[in-house]
Amino acid sequence: MDKKLTVRLNQQIIKKAKRYAKTHDTSLSKMIETYFDSLTSKEKDEHTETTPLVKSLSGVIELPQDFDYEKSRLKYLQKKYK
Repeated sequence: MDKKLTVRLNQQIIKKAKRYAKTHDTSLSKMIETYFDSLTSKEKDEHTETTPLVKSLSGVIELPQDFDYEKSRLKYLQKKYK
């Protein structure tokens, strides 16, 4: 059973979202429903499908075996927000 939901959003975002929905032959309601469903899906982590773009980028860079992603990210953020 569908229920009505009132959401307050920036007017410019609504306009852009409506244009996007129209060009993709869908509705704002369906876009929001799909987005919420993807956020709350229990199987999201277990069955995430890799998109063709991600597949094409796989293996583009080679990192050392001992590369610490979290340490590198932290260093980047500290430098960025100095």
